[in-house]
Amino acid sequence: MNKVPGALMLVTALLATPRTEVGASQQKPLNPTEETIVEAVDALNDSGLTLLERIVNINSGTMNFDGVREVGDVLRTEFDALGFRTRWVDGTAFGRSGHLIAERSGHGPGILLIGHLDTVFEPDHPFQQFTLLSDTTARGPGIIDMKGGDVIIVQALKALATAGVLDGMSITVVLHGDEEHSGRPLNLARRDIIEAARTADIAIGFEDGDGNPRTAVVARRGAGGWVLRTRGTPAHSSQIFKDSIGPGAVFEAARILDGFRTQLSGEALLTFNPGVALGGTAVTLDEKQGRGTGFGKTNVVAEYMIVQGDIRTISTEQLERTKAAMRAIVANHLPQTSADITFDDGYPGMAPTEGHYRLLQSYSQVSKDLGFGEVTAVDPGSAGAADISFTAGLVSMALDGLGLSGVDGHTAGETADLTTLPMLTKRAAVLLHRLARSPGTH
Repeated sequence: MNKVPGALMLVTALLATPRTEVGASQQKPLNPTEETIVEAVDALNDSGLTLLERIVNINSGTMNFDGVREVGDVLRTEFDALGFRTRWVDGTAFGRSGHLIAERSGHGPGILLIGHLDTVFEPDHPFQQFTLLSDTTARGPGIIDMKGGDVIIVQALKALATAGVLDGMSITVVLHGDEEHSGRPLNLARRDIIEAARTADIAIGFEDGDGNPRTAVVARRGAGGWVLRTRGTPAHSSQIFKDSIGPGAVFEAARILDGFRTQLSGEALLTFNPGVALGGTAVTLDEKQGRGTGFGKTNVVAEYMIVQGDIRTISTEQLERTKAAMRAIVANHLPQTSADITFDDGYPGMAPTEGHYRLLQSYSQVSKDLGFGEVTAVDPGSAGAADISFTAGLVSMALDGLGLSGVDGHTAGETADLTTLPMLTKRAAVLLHRLARSPGTH
């Protein structure tokens, strides 16, 4: 695993190359249409804040299906008013509420906008309400992850409509109802975004990224899981290591885990973590809950061990190579033991590409032209999995992290910087306007 072939060579090269070219161009004046878009964003900002407060105050924890649907209904009304064709994708087949899809056909490149309706805060969580902390900050469940991003999508489209340039644009909006706790099977839960990506040229995600409005996400690592099961020969502990008994299940698991560490841990953007381990004479594991039981005695050689962990990779190529290497390590059994490993691929990786960086350059130029300064790329090692990753390899350009800025997402202190709402909306609206009229984007 010391060699770095194929796609990972590109990843490594892109990460090692200074991205000064992103910020090389100087600020340029806005044209009259762009000035109108900016003015429209400012005029609509109060309504955007009202919309944000309204949907934050609707509990939409992933498993609160009625709440997720209610947030979807509120936003669906907004898209309907803008002339989009909207539909609700029922989530019964994958055990969730469903998704909101809004579409409009036009000329130019197909642009896919991505968000989600659900939060991590279920109805029994004490954190339920939007609270204005000052003129510039507000706290609320999902305010940055990612109802603020949903509002930026709506407000940017409204500004384009006000400026008279929304008609003729080809835009699809996918707002998932289960991003925080994905439905299964995953191929059904993400079928609609994959289908939308197949006909799109550009994908833009409105997650909150790392909370810094001066950065955006050009790459995300995928997140999956694995379960290792080992079996040994049970016997009195005084017989351990004899040829007929061997070292038992726990030592076999320890050999394998240390093999993973020593052989695989040095590769860029690859991580794997054994999070739960149970060994003994009898063990059970609930893989969905990450909990189980174990029974054994110190004077009995362990017969079973189960280890559950996660794996994060930047590309499908890196994932498949790593899985092959892990299987090879597992297969080299200690005497009188056996072992097997299974994988759940979960969310795919989104490797950085030149196309993603070109889109970042366009976004950064928009930001500078608006007077907000350069935007640079987040280290992919700091970016978790997200729905935009399902567009990897299907669109020529993708960018994420354009959502509302703030701090403490997924906690009861989740707080938004409200001053970034109009700024980020202007960036998104002007970017969409330029992309729709640029022949080089598709």
